[in-house]
Amino acid sequence: MAATFNPTVRRRRLGAELRRLRLASGLKSTEVAERLMVSQPKISHLENGNRAVSPRDVRDLCVLYGVREQQVIDTLLAMAGESGQRGWWHSYGDIPQSVYIALETDATSLHTYAPMLIPDLLQTPGYAHTVIGETIPQLTAEQAATRLKVRLRRQHRIYDPARPLHLSVVLDEAVLHRVVRSPEIMREQLEHLNSLGAEPHITVQVLPYTAGAHAGLSGQFSILQFAGSPAGVVYVERFGSDLYLEKPSEVRDFGAMHDQMQAKALDAAGSRDAIADMIKTYIDAASRY
Repeated sequence: MAATFNPTVRRRRLGAELRRLRLASGLKSTEVAERLMVSQPKISHLENGNRAVSPRDVRDLCVLYGVREQQVIDTLLAMAGESGQRGWWHSYGDIPQSVYIALETDATSLHTYAPMLIPDLLQTPGYAHTVIGETIPQLTAEQAATRLKVRLRRQHRIYDPARPLHLSVVLDEAVLHRVVRSPEIMREQLEHLNSLGAEPHITVQVLPYTAGAHAGLSGQFSILQFAGSPAGVVYVERFGSDLYLEKPSEVRDFGAMHDQMQAKALDAAGSRDAIADMIKTYIDAASRY
């Protein structure tokens, strides 16, 4: 799926849930259409996120599929009601990663592997400003400023007292050693990282060089999970062409990869110590800078 946003992001999630419930009921889409006296293409469009799903559609389908858990029904109804709403990020114009931001905003948990840089949600303004300016070619000052605002606004998600995003990060040790702009920026960034890692809903683990070969050598990825849904989405960031993987088998495979890397990584306490050691290194380097 191309990384351009349209109003179907939540529709697609809702459609995937409706498809899962239909399959669990053992009904074919043609049978559902016949019983509800609608066309079969309508059922396909609902499940593919190609059209809005009304609360009445949700109620009718839940009755047909034998869904009796009120929490599940309420979640589906809420998704139907929100499927046409525009997100906060639209006020910033046409920005990259809009699809991902929509998913991240809705997610309850995020598991990520970062082999090159501190993840966006954990970056300080100074670190983020440098990364944006030096990794995206032909970016104007105005575009860079907008991207920085969006990135910092996304970070509100991990501070939301009502529903904080549960974040599990595995950092390759190389991330700690890669000097972004200056030792002072790195000191500030790593202090911020250790501070966030002490939060009960955030886990930061460092995967040391001594771990050797591991499942994440193919590159960065993130796994997003959502409330009231066993389905997840794997996000693989690529320059100009992001990947969104939604098959249950794919989500399970990446989950197993993340589990393996967590097992090979330092535990949370050991990771804080490793980060603290690098902070001392950057303090020493800054004094000579």
